[in-house]
Order: sequence, then C-alpha cells, then structure tokens
Amino acid sequence: MTESFTSAIGPLRAHHFGISVPDLEAAVAWYQRMLGFSLEERLFIEKIPAHIAFVKRGDFRIEIFQVAAPLPDDRRTPNLDLKTHGNKHMCFEVPDVPAAVAALRAAGADIAFETRVDGNPTAFVRDCAGNLIEFLQPFELRPGRPA
Repeated sequence: MTESFTSAIGPLRAHHFGISVPDLEAAVAWYQRMLGFSLEERLFIEKIPAHIAFVKRGDFRIEIFQVAAPLPDDRRTPNLDLKTHGNKHMCFEVPDVPAAVAALRAAGADIAFETRVDGNPTAFVRDCAGNLIEFLQPFELRPGRPA
C-alpha cells in the first residue's frame, strides 16, 4: 500500500466491536460487572430490527445486538470457532493475564482456557452469552523479545 493511500485514509483508531446476544440486559450487566464497562447508549434499529446497547470503557466500545438465536456450541470453543468464517473474538491487552483470570474466575466468569503462546500468558473467557474474549499481555513483555 502506498503512503499517499494510507495518508488519505488518515489515522485509524478502534471504535467498537459488535456482538450478538440472546439477552441484552444480561449482557450489559455482565460487561459492567466483569470488565468495568459502562452503558453509553441504547437504541432500537428498525431496519434490522434489533434492540442494541453500546457499552464503553475508555475509548473502546462494544456494540451489543439482542437476537433470538443462541450461539452454536462450536462458536463457544476457541479452536473450533476458527473453523467458522467470520470474526472470531475480541482481545484485550492486560498487564498480568494470570491475575486478570484469577479475578474473573473469582467473580464467576466462564474461563474457556489458559495457555502460553511463545511464552506469553493468554486466556479465553466466555461472556454470559458464550462470546469469546481473549486476554493477553503486551507483546513487548514476552520473554526473549527486545525491550
């Protein structure tokens, strides 16, 4: 890609990640209680039609759509979910994955698994609807990486 093309687009900043859930109220409450998001806005989009909510933490939002169908079992398992075309999961960088997982576990979160990737602690958690959320530590903290 040429520099003039990327200059024309301008800077990119993550705004939100969208998820679908069967129970909007339960999902909003889960993201508030487990991850410290706050409710920013509720809408009804007639064209879909769907009730939605935006929850926000810092500059990042999650757009939550209420739908009727539950998440299929293979979409609830990180390695199986990769076999289905489409978005896979959102990921948050945290300073200490084991500490974050311990806090989430103590609060009752559904921990899908914990592992290390190239020495970097990584974990997947399921929200109250089964949507996958990854947690990892900053890449620059990985063992063997230059500081």
